Amino acid sequence: MVESMNIEDWRRKIDEIDRKLVDLLNERSQCAIEIGKIKRVTQMRVYDPDRERQVFENVTRRNGGPLDHESLKRLFERVIDECTRIERRTSASDSDTEV
Repeated sequence: MVESMNIEDWRRKIDEIDRKLVDLLNERSQCAIEIGKIKRVTQMRVYDPDRERQVFENVTRRNGGPLDHESLKRLFERVIDECTRIERRTSASDSDTEV
C-alpha cells in the first residue's frame, strides 16, 4: 500500500496524525492543569527539573526514530514549557477567584 500512495495520500495521512496529536496534546494539557491544582494545594513548585529529566528519559527510551533524541528532546521541551505555562496560568486564575 505504501508504494502506491501519492502526495495527497501522504498529506491526508499527516492531517489525520495532526488531528490525533492535537487531541493528545490537549489531553496532556488537561493533566498538567490537574497536576497544577495538586501542586498549588500542596505548595509545590510548578517547575520540577527532576520530573522534566524523567520525561526526557522516558521519551528517548521509547524513541525508535526517525527522529533523533535531540530532536525529540527539543519537541518535548516545548510541550513541557507550554504545559508549565498552562499550570501557572490556571493556578493564578484559581487564586484570583478565591475569597
